[in-house]
Amino acid sequence: MNTTSRAITGILMILFGTSLLVGSFFWEATDSIWVSAFYGLILFVLGWFVLLNKKEDEIEQIKSGGKKK
Repeated sequence: MNTTSRAITGILMILFGTSLLVGSFFWEATDSIWVSAFYGLILFVLGWFVLLNKKEDEIEQIKSGGKKK
């Protein structure tokens, strides 16, 4: 995943997770409060992880065991 798509995905996940967290406290049904807050928290944390994960961009050097002659 390149930097632009990682940033877009991370920001969208953070915004959607935040809206679920905030919106869950304004709904009247008691069961949906905890479910939406749970999913909102998961999306919020995963969004930050996707946004800040830079190890995926590093390229590993291929270690060859030996050269064929």
